[in-house]
Amino acid sequence: MLFPTTIAGSLPKPEWLAEPNMLWAPWKAKGEELARAKRDATLLAVKIQEDAGIDILTEGEQARQHFVHGFLEKVDGIDFAHKVEMGIRKDRYKAMVPQVVAPLKLRGRVHADEVRVARTHTTRKLKFTLPGPMTIADTVADNHYGDRVKMAFAFAELLNEEAKALEADGLDMIQFDEPAFNVFMDEVPVWGIQALERAAQGLKCATAVHICYGYGIKANVDWKETLGSEWRQYEEIFPAIAKSSIQQVAVECRNSKVPLDLLALLKGKKIQAGVIDVASDEVETAEDVCKVIDAVSKFVARSDIIATTNCGMAPMRRDIAEAKLMALGAGARLARQRFS
Repeated sequence: MLFPTTIAGSLPKPEWLAEPNMLWAPWKAKGEELARAKRDATLLAVKIQEDAGIDILTEGEQARQHFVHGFLEKVDGIDFAHKVEMGIRKDRYKAMVPQVVAPLKLRGRVHADEVRVARTHTTRKLKFTLPGPMTIADTVADNHYGDRVKMAFAFAELLNEEAKALEADGLDMIQFDEPAFNVFMDEVPVWGIQALERAAQGLKCATAVHICYGYGIKANVDWKETLGSEWRQYEEIFPAIAKSSIQQVAVECRNSKVPLDLLALLKGKKIQAGVIDVASDEVETAEDVCKVIDAVSKFVARSDIIATTNCGMAPMRRDIAEAKLMALGAGARLARQRFS
């Protein structure tokens, strides 16, 4: 099938699970009640995607407050009680972050519950998102390894351990989220790709990397306004990604200033093309989605295009997110009719 659809990962959480329309939304329950609410929200996320005609589902990241910290919560060697201020994404903004204070080790399984719930309740393909090692290393303070690269590879080993277990749970795809890849462009070819490949080592399911310019917070919006009329940062890292063993690359394409001709640098990869703008509440039409798919197809073989969202939709209003999902499904169907 041409133009299968998926989403970058997250969907808004129901108001009975967490505070709506915000990142880091506080949970509305505790203990077993919270666990039940997360399971219910996961089922709802699966059903919403199915109804919209999404082909490769996620669990909507319903059980995680944050795409990085949702993984870190189950890692020993991290001190969450004594956070320190640190510059994130080359000092684009400051944040209070936990510290790595001892050798890193998984405290059992991390995401088994979410994947097993989703896998039990859909027969469609299922993917799961994990933070990439470079992005994790840029989101915690190192007070143990004394070497950011060494720490990133330690995280890569833990990610690989969990990824293999997730694959055994029945996943069809694992996607690593690496927004740091368009910040540390000089380091991506030197060690970033290698750390990512370590995280994906030995996986038999499909593998993907999601890169983006950042969404959801003012610091990212302000930074993007300084980048000019064309965003060519990816030109520096796409050749290295193209040489890697990672099979798919997710890139924002709708209302983005990334020149689509850069996608030709990813020869041999499937492209998850972002055809839904998550920085706008304006709901796309099927025709809008179809036009972006057509534009991408000038540089990527149609058989290698997967239609997706530009980034996660966690802070978005539920009604708008669901309408955008319907547009994604309808637009891909229209593109199949028009370009098959």
